[in-house]
Amino acid sequence: MNTAEYLRRLGLPGLLNTPPSAESLRALHVAHVERVPYEVLEIWLGRATTVDPLESAERILRGRGGYCYHLNGAFSRLAMELGYEVTRHVGGAQMRGGEPGVSGNHLVLTARGLPSDDNPGGEWLVDLGLGDGLHEPLPLVEGTYRQGPFRYGLRPSEVVPGGWRFDHDPGGSFEGMDFALTPTDMSAFTKMHDHLSTSPDSGFVRVATVQRRDASGADILRGLRLSRLGSGSHSVTLDSARDYYAALADVFGLSLDDVSAGEKDALFGRLHDAHEEWLAATPA
Repeated sequence: MNTAEYLRRLGLPGLLNTPPSAESLRALHVAHVERVPYEVLEIWLGRATTVDPLESAERILRGRGGYCYHLNGAFSRLAMELGYEVTRHVGGAQMRGGEPGVSGNHLVLTARGLPSDDNPGGEWLVDLGLGDGLHEPLPLVEGTYRQGPFRYGLRPSEVVPGGWRFDHDPGGSFEGMDFALTPTDMSAFTKMHDHLSTSPDSGFVRVATVQRRDASGADILRGLRLSRLGSGSHSVTLDSARDYYAALADVFGLSLDDVSAGEKDALFGRLHDAHEEWLAATPA
C-alpha cells in the first residue's frame, strides 16, 4: 500500500510518522468518511470488484470510493500500516422493516489500545462503511452517543452471543447493525460480495447509491434523487446528466476521471430508465 499517498488523499500527510492515538484515529476516520464516498457505481458501470483491501485502496487513490467491504477493508490495511491494532469482524446491517442478524452483509472494524479521556478502556468501534452512519469512532462501551444530528446507541447484541449492536438514529437510512467480536479475514465476505454486486435481489443492483457523511449530516443520492439529512435538509431530482455528474463532483467529490464519456452516457441512461420505472410503480 502507498501509505503516504493514501494519507494525502485524506488530507492528513502529517500522520505518516505519528504514533497511534485515539486523537489520530478520530482524525483519520473523520477525513475518510468526508473525503471518500460510500458508492456502488462500479456495479452500475458493469465493473467487477473484489474484497481485496489493496485493490480497494488503489481505487480510492484514483478518486473513487466503495461500500463497506471496500471502505473498511482499505482503511483497516491503512491503519495497520500506521501501527494501529485493528480487527475485522463479520456484521449484519438491518434495513428498516428487516430482521436483525449477522448475515455477513457488512464488514466491521474495532481498534484497541487507544485510551482517551472519554474512553479509558481504549476500545473503539470503527466503521466507515455505513453511509449515513458514524462520523467518528465510537467507544466500544454501552451507551447513547450523539454525532451531529444523529443519536446512536451501542449495546450487547441480542442475536450474536458476546457481540454488539449498533442502533442507528430513527431518521437514518437503516435500522441498525449487529456484529460478532470474533476476528475474521476478508475471505469471509467473498460470497456475500458476489451476491451484493450481481444479484437482481441486491439493493445495490436495484438502486445506484452514493452517500457522504459530514459533521452536520449526510448527503444521499439514490438513483436520480439527491437528499440531505441533517442541517439544511432537502430533496431534489436531478433531471439531466449534467446535473447528475455535477452533483457527484460537487457534493461527493466524485469527478469520475476513470469513466469515459461513453460510459457516463450509458450510466445515466440506465439511471434514467430505473427512475422512470420507479415513478411508474410509485402511487401518486
